Amino acid sequence: MDLTQHIRTVPNWPKQGIMFRDITSLLENPDAFAHCMNLFVSKLNGKKLDKIVGIDSRGFIFGAALAQRLHLPFVLVRKKGKLPGETISEEYALEYGTDSVEMHRNSISYGDKVVVVDDLIATGGTCLAACKLVEKLGGEIIHCGFVIDLPDLGGSKKIAEYNPFFLVEFEGE
Repeated sequence: MDLTQHIRTVPNWPKQGIMFRDITSLLENPDAFAHCMNLFVSKLNGKKLDKIVGIDSRGFIFGAALAQRLHLPFVLVRKKGKLPGETISEEYALEYGTDSVEMHRNSISYGDKVVVVDDLIATGGTCLAACKLVEKLGGEIIHCGFVIDLPDLGGSKKIAEYNPFFLVEFEGE
C-alpha cells in the first residue's frame, strides 16, 4: 500500500504558498492507518526500547498507537503550560521568535532508550527540542520516527544524529 495515496495535500493552507500534508485522510482509513502502524513497528523490530515519546499534538496519535503495539510507556512532549506536573522545558526557534515544549521531569529515567515520534518532519525545530528534553533527563534517543518527511525543508538533516526514519516523503511542490 502506498501511504502517499492516503495523505491529502491542501494547497495554500494555512497560508499562501504552503502545500499542507493532511494526515486526517490517512487516519480516516482504518486499513491505511493499520498499514502505517505496521510500518512503524517493522522499522523498530528487534530494537531494545524503553519508551515512546510523542510530540504535541499529532505525534500523540502515532506515538500512542506505537507504544501500545510495542507494549511500552508513552511520554508526552507538550506545548508550554499544558502539563500539570513538574516539567522541564526547551526553547526552539520559529520563523519569527521562539516557542518552547515541555516534558514531565519524571517521565524519562537515566539510560532509557527512546524513540521520538511525530507525524511530520519539516524544519526540525520542535523535534530537536524534544530530543534535547529526553537527553536532559538522561535518555538515549535510538530513533526519531515520522510518517512524512519534507526533505526540502531540511529537518531530517538537522536531526541526523538521532537516526531519523520516515515512511513517505513529499519533495517540492
